[in-house]
Amino acid sequence: MAILVLRLGHRKERDKRVTTHVCLAARALGADGVILSGERDDKIIATVKKVAENWGGKFSVKYEGNRKRAITAAKKKGFAVAHLTMYGERLQDVAARLRKKRKLLVVVGAEKVPSDVYSLADFNVAVGSQPHSEVAALAITLHEIFGGRELSKRFPGARLRIVPQQNGKKVLRRGK
Repeated sequence: MAILVLRLGHRKERDKRVTTHVCLAARALGADGVILSGERDDKIIATVKKVAENWGGKFSVKYEGNRKRAITAAKKKGFAVAHLTMYGERLQDVAARLRKKRKLLVVVGAEKVPSDVYSLADFNVAVGSQPHSEVAALAITLHEIFGGRELSKRFPGARLRIVPQQNGKKVLRRGK
């Protein structure tokens, strides 16, 4: 399954940490890439590319300022669109249908999500019915889609790799 994440409405000063965390969670939990929309932020793009370079795996990050163009382009490439919101169908009710998709664009907002996103989406997915972060919604959704397999994902070409252990920190480093 190919999964891309569209981060809507990024505001350079206000959202830099959360948008970075959306990208990091997407990468670590099995997505193939992120498309940033809203204000262009080359610093986040460079940071995420550097993380992928050091920690391995293939992960794309690119900018598309026009959310509608990003969504329609993905749909033309065969992606189903799942918009994460509090106002949609319950994740647990649509997760099985999402798993069957070969290509999925997961949309997460920053600012108030424009109404056209709801109509462009194939799925409006509620991850709970209480206010929470888009990072949490994305992480829970990817976990549901992958059924926990994302937690054991290997990242080929990693320069850095953490070795799980009860105490202490062990990081393996591979030369450049």
